[in-house]
Amino acid sequence: MARVLLTGGCGFIGANLAPMLRARGHEVRILDNLSRGRVEFLDDRAAYEVVQADIRDESAVIAACDGRDAVVHLAAYGSVVESVAEPSENFSINVEGTFKVLNAARQAGVQRVVFASTGGALIGNATPPVNEGALPRPISPYGASKLAGEGYCCAFAEAYGMSVTALRFANVIGPISWHKKGAVTAFFKAIMNGDPIRIYGDGSATRDFLYVEDLCRGIVAGLEAALPRFNVFHLASGRETSVRELAEIACRVGGRPEHPIVHDLKRPGEVERNFATYDLAREQLGFGPSVSIEDAMARTWAWMQEQPR
Repeated sequence: MARVLLTGGCGFIGANLAPMLRARGHEVRILDNLSRGRVEFLDDRAAYEVVQADIRDESAVIAACDGRDAVVHLAAYGSVVESVAEPSENFSINVEGTFKVLNAARQAGVQRVVFASTGGALIGNATPPVNEGALPRPISPYGASKLAGEGYCCAFAEAYGMSVTALRFANVIGPISWHKKGAVTAFFKAIMNGDPIRIYGDGSATRDFLYVEDLCRGIVAGLEAALPRFNVFHLASGRETSVRELAEIACRVGGRPEHPIVHDLKRPGEVERNFATYDLAREQLGFGPSVSIEDAMARTWAWMQEQPR
């Protein structure tokens, strides 16, 4: 059992991860500013200590780290599109915030940190499949901020003898995502509202989609492995899916195979192709996705049908 501080624990991934950590016997304290997350997303509010604070509030983060064995740092400004529109805010949250989380962990004597990074946005327009040896060339402020975060993770691991693991997430699908602004949520909401699905670009851009439970199992594995110094892993599906294909899957699982799909101008900062291998995570963490994109989309659609409109 570890006493874990989970930043961003009331968000999409955090609210899926928290019960999994608890089921593994870990004690979970959550730090979230509730700007987008909600305590209502948690499976059992009484099971968690929730600290409402911003990761840029250094004194609050130091206090939250007190008595913890590990930090899982999920809190972030998570949108490529928003980072292009507001690069200063993206930098403040993702770079300064990550530094303050690492520094607070150091000051509190926490030796184990898991950092939520990203695959496609960090690597940029490299020829897929990419892996941990691919040269990062981010094309958005969001991707650059995650690369900077990994840099600080590596520096803290080496300078202070900490165990820091950066996990490069694929695009995540699953329950508790109604508030998200990604393609899956947008496509499903369009179907539910009777609006055309809108694709930015010609639909040929590709992504790597991973079901949230598979992702969370990878996070737990990274936490429990407690590998020495700095390590980085891709948590991915290994499958390349075009945005057009994603929209067509959304229509099929939504029971509307002929639902209209329209195209708009491509948005800046978004990569053309992206998917990653997870060989290293499989070898060192025992990670492997178990839910196909079709099943992941069907489960997400079923969850969304249960939510109040």
